[in-house]
Amino acid sequence: MTDTKEPAPGTVFIVDADDAARESAAQVLRAAGRDVETFDSAEEFLVLRGSAQCGCLVVEARLPGLSGLELQERLSPHRRTLPVLFVTDWVQPPVIVRAMKQGAHDFLQKPVDARQLVAAVGAAFASTIQASAPSPAVGALTPREREVLDLILAGKQTRTIAASLFISIKTVEFHRSRIHAKLKVSSMAELFRLCLANAKPSQ
Repeated sequence: MTDTKEPAPGTVFIVDADDAARESAAQVLRAAGRDVETFDSAEEFLVLRGSAQCGCLVVEARLPGLSGLELQERLSPHRRTLPVLFVTDWVQPPVIVRAMKQGAHDFLQKPVDARQLVAAVGAAFASTIQASAPSPAVGALTPREREVLDLILAGKQTRTIAASLFISIKTVEFHRSRIHAKLKVSSMAELFRLCLANAKPSQ
């Protein structure tokens, strides 16, 4: 049970209604040397740790009651030291776009590999220390690749992109692979994070 004392700076907060998934993730991260606190709902997290200013939030996107996405939106967008990492068995581009625009660090699809989880949490903590540098490779995309990229960032599915650009699904998949290679990203979450960060206007 979570107590009322202040959590350690490097604490990972796991929010998942699935007891087995929640405890499995906690066990993996504790074995990796992380301090971990678990919660079975977004509401419980908000009551007990809603004011947390540092750590890492690992949350199921489709929680009963207040969802993981709604929890993310409840938290301050300026809380840079509390990166949000989503785990879910349901990944849709519009959902990823919404989460990334709110500042999510990454999406992991269940069942999550233990090494992948440990690495993702480590990367989330690292992201609070050093911001990603803008990628000049975006300017190296061809006009067609930029069109495909814009539609991906708008949350469009491959079939919809193909219809919109009057090209085949296979051609869209080819452009997607080229975009990933040029921008040096390995997942949709990385792609959204890089492009949305670069699109933010200078203050």
